[in-house]
Amino acid sequence: MGKFQSTKVFDGFSTCFRQWKAETTHCRFLHGYGVSFKLWFEGELDDRNWVWDFGGMKRAKATIDGMSPKAWMDYMFDHTVIIAEDDPQLAGYFKKLDRNGTIQLRVIEAVGAEKFAEYLYNKINPFLLEETDGRVKLAKVEFREHGKNTALYEPR
Repeated sequence: MGKFQSTKVFDGFSTCFRQWKAETTHCRFLHGYGVSFKLWFEGELDDRNWVWDFGGMKRAKATIDGMSPKAWMDYMFDHTVIIAEDDPQLAGYFKKLDRNGTIQLRVIEAVGAEKFAEYLYNKINPFLLEETDGRVKLAKVEFREHGKNTALYEPR
């Protein structure tokens, strides 16, 4: 028996970040993209013959960090500044900008397209497993900075 997969692209997010350790490139500077990501859903078909309802992120009962999946995606990636938790400018500079309302700060372990793909996987896969009682898992995530730069994360 074969396996079923379906994909969905989520886009329209304006996200800003910097890779402070990239000392020899311009990526060390704060910069932004209109980001998107593609999710690969894998599992058995439901009674409608679907792996995943393409509108399922809006209608889900399970949550991600206490929010609907779509609200969580907006919270994390829409008009936000995402900073790595070890960025030396986090405590003073970026947190001050957040406190005074200049930015919407989000802090995660590490930034960059590859780490964003992994981060999305680690947040969305548990949601999918809960929402579908284990019928559907996330097979892969592609994070796209723009048309030329993408990164993929696929668990082993």
